[in-house]
Amino acid sequence: MEWHASPLDGVLVIQPKVFSDDRGYFYEAFSAQQYAEVCGTSNFVQDNISRSVKNTVRGLHYQIGKQAQGKLCKVIYGTVIDVAVDVRFGSPTFGKYFSAELSDKNHSQLWIPPGFAHGFSVLSDEAVFHYKCTAYYSKEHERAIRFNDTTLNIDWKVSQPIVSSKDLTAPLFKEIAKDFVL
Repeated sequence: MEWHASPLDGVLVIQPKVFSDDRGYFYEAFSAQQYAEVCGTSNFVQDNISRSVKNTVRGLHYQIGKQAQGKLCKVIYGTVIDVAVDVRFGSPTFGKYFSAELSDKNHSQLWIPPGFAHGFSVLSDEAVFHYKCTAYYSKEHERAIRFNDTTLNIDWKVSQPIVSSKDLTAPLFKEIAKDFVL
C-alpha cells in the first residue's frame, strides 16, 4: 500500500496494492497492522455502507467529544468525490477542504481523522460507498455543516444536487461551535 498526504494535516489518500489479471483483481481493503502504521489507528468499531444515485450529495457530517469519528472511506461500486473539511479551531487549515475522487476503478481510499467534517457526491449513475469508523454513531454527538455553504465553496462536481432535508438545513460553517480546539 502507498499513501499520500493531503494539504490537510492527517487526511491521507491511500492506494492499496491491487493485483490484476484476466480474471479480475484482488486487494486487501484493510489490514489492522498496516493501517495502524499509516493512520495511527486500527481501532475501527463500525462499518457503514450507503447506495446513492447520481448527483446525490451526502454531508457534511462529523461527531464531537468522545464520539468523534475517524473514517476510512472507499467506493465498492461507482465514482464519488469524497470531501474532508477541517473543523479544528486553531488549525492552520481551519475551514479548508480537500477532495479526492474515489472509485471502483482506482481503488483509492481516504483516511479522515477526527476533527474533520465529511461528505461525498456521486458522479456515476449509482455508487456504493463504504466507510469504517473509529467511534459508534451517536445522535447526541452528531454535527453537520450545510453542503453548499459559500464560505467553504466546495466543488461537488454535480450540477443539480440531490440532498436530504436534514443536510439542506444544516448550519452554515460560521455557525459551528468550537467543538474541536487545537
